[in-house]
Amino acid sequence: MKKVLMAMVAVAAVAMAGVSWAASTTPLTVNANVVGTCKFTGGNPPLAFGDLDPSQDTLKQASVDVQFWCTKGSAAAPTFSAGNGNNFAGSTRNMVGPGGDIIPYSIDSFTADGNPNTGPGTPRMVTILGTVPANSYSDKTFGAYSDTVTLTITP
Repeated sequence: MKKVLMAMVAVAAVAMAGVSWAASTTPLTVNANVVGTCKFTGGNPPLAFGDLDPSQDTLKQASVDVQFWCTKGSAAAPTFSAGNGNNFAGSTRNMVGPGGDIIPYSIDSFTADGNPNTGPGTPRMVTILGTVPANSYSDKTFGAYSDTVTLTITP
């Protein structure tokens, strides 16, 4: 055992005496990219036209405020769009009700508040305006009508 220990000490001494180490340096670039994104938040409130009275059958408008946020520094006015909905026919969005009756409607505008984009901590609002045209529901079956439309927001 004594011989093994002596041999190890001798090897270590030789290694330390005859070797000099040279240090080297190099720069390391560190980077990241924050993406410009916008997201809807706060749930999905309905664009509710309320009660449609067939005896009046007049143009009916409704609006809804939808919450969103965008990455700080991204476009001040993001672009909003609406899909055709589940009951699209021809060039018209439709709500479907009892017996398959349909009531046409349109999504007319998106008006975002004038606030700057500051990220998810400070939500913004967009007002969505829709219309049910006059003379479109006087002969419809009593009951609830609905459709689902996909909204898209792009920074």
